[in-house]
Amino acid sequence: MFDLLLTIFSFIVVLGVLVFFHELGHYWVARRNGIVVEEFGIGFPPRAVKLFRYDGTDFTLNWLPFGGFARMKGEDAGDMTPGSFNAASRGARAATLFAGPAMNFLLAIVLFAASVMSGAPIPTGAPRLDAVSPAAAALGLQVGDIVLDYEGAAIRVPLFDDASLNVIGQGPTENTRQLRVWRNGMLVHLSANSLNDVWNAVRSSQYTPVLMTQITGIAEGSPAQLVGLQPGDLVYAVDGIEVTLERPLNQLVSERLGQEIVLTIVRNGQWMDIAATPRVEPPPGQGALGVQISTVNRMANMELLPALWDGVVNTVSYAMLVLQLPVLLIEGRISPEEAQVSGPVGIAQMVGGAMSATLDTGFWFPILRLSAVLSAALAITNLLPLPALDGGRLLFILIEAIRGRRISPEREGLIHMIGFALLLGLMLLITVRDLSSAQQTIDWARLMGQ
Repeated sequence: MFDLLLTIFSFIVVLGVLVFFHELGHYWVARRNGIVVEEFGIGFPPRAVKLFRYDGTDFTLNWLPFGGFARMKGEDAGDMTPGSFNAASRGARAATLFAGPAMNFLLAIVLFAASVMSGAPIPTGAPRLDAVSPAAAALGLQVGDIVLDYEGAAIRVPLFDDASLNVIGQGPTENTRQLRVWRNGMLVHLSANSLNDVWNAVRSSQYTPVLMTQITGIAEGSPAQLVGLQPGDLVYAVDGIEVTLERPLNQLVSERLGQEIVLTIVRNGQWMDIAATPRVEPPPGQGALGVQISTVNRMANMELLPALWDGVVNTVSYAMLVLQLPVLLIEGRISPEEAQVSGPVGIAQMVGGAMSATLDTGFWFPILRLSAVLSAALAITNLLPLPALDGGRLLFILIEAIRGRRISPEREGLIHMIGFALLLGLMLLITVRDLSSAQQTIDWARLMGQ
C-alpha cells in the first residue's frame, strides 16, 4: 500500500511541476505580448478554490491534480477583440505557443545539472568502443579498443546514460600525453593533445562500459584466495564473456557453479587470466567465489557551469532520441518493446520507482534524472506538428504566414478538437496496454552501486 501511495504522490508532484513550468511559459510570454490570460490553474477543473487574482488573471487550485493550464482569452473561439489570443500578431501567438516547450527545455537543463551536482555515486566502466567516430579515429582508436587512461587519468564512462564524462574523470597524475588502450590482448600506447580530446573522441563514438566490477574483499579459505585474487582487481570477463550491466559477475559465476572458469582481470595496469572453480555450496554469506565486489564509482559533484553545460548536452540528446524513435521503429532497428512507449500508468510506475530509490539511497539523483528526461520528452512531444499540441498550433501559424491569410479560428478549433479526441484515444490504448502488461522499471539502486 505504501508503494502505491508513494507512486501516486510522486507522479502527481513530478507531473505537476513539469506542467506548471510549461504553462508558466505560456502565461509569461502571453502577458508580455498583451494577451489576456483569464485563468492560470494548478490541476484541472472542477475548481477547488480561487487563490488570488493578479494582473487580470485568476489563479486557481483545481480538484484533478494532474498538471495545469493557462486559459487565454478567445484561444479556442473566433474572438478577435483586443487582448484575445486570436487578435494577437503571428509572432506573438507563435512566441506564446513556443514558450511552454521552451520552459520545459530550460527545466530539463536545470534538473540534469542538479543531478550531476547531487553528490550521488555514479557507477562507471572503461569504454570499449563499438563504433569509432572521426574524432576517435584521428587519435588512432579502433573498434574493440578499451580506453584505459590518459596521462594517468582513468577514462571512466557511466553505466546507464550519457551523463557527462567529466563528472567521472580523474585529474592527471603524469604529464606524458599518453593514451593507453587495450587492443586484442595487448596494451597499446597512443597520444592525444589533451584530456578534452579524449573525452570528445569517446563521447562521439559508440561504446559499452566494461571493467566496472572491482573486488573489494576476499574470504579466508575461499576459491578466490586459493587462486590469488586480490582486493582492487578489476574483473573484465568470465570465460571470455564480458562483465557488463546486462551480464553482471554474479550471474556469470552462478551459471557455472562447480565448473572451472577463467577470470580475466586487470591488476595494477596488467591483464591476466586466473582459473577458479566456484563452489556449489559455499559457507553462508561468502558466495561461490568468496569475493566481495562493488562497482567502480565516481561522485556526481560537478561545478555549476560545467553542470549546466552537461544539462544542455543531455537535454539535446534526449530530445533527439524522442525524434528518432519513430524512424528507428519504422526501420526495424528497435522493437516496440525496446521503445517502451508509456502512458500515464507506465510513467507513474517509473516515477514511483525513482522516488523509492531516492528515499532508499538518500540521494536525489534518481528522481532528478528521471524528471529531467520527462521534461525534455514533454517539450519535444508538444512541439510535434499534431493537432491539439503546441506544435500543431504553430503549424497553423506557419500555414497562415505562407498563405498570407489565416484559417478561420472556428475551423482550426474543430481540427484541434478532433486531434485532441484522437490523442485521448491513443493515450487510452497505451494505458490499457500498460495495465495489462508488466512494466520494466529502472533498477536505480543497482545502477548507483548501492
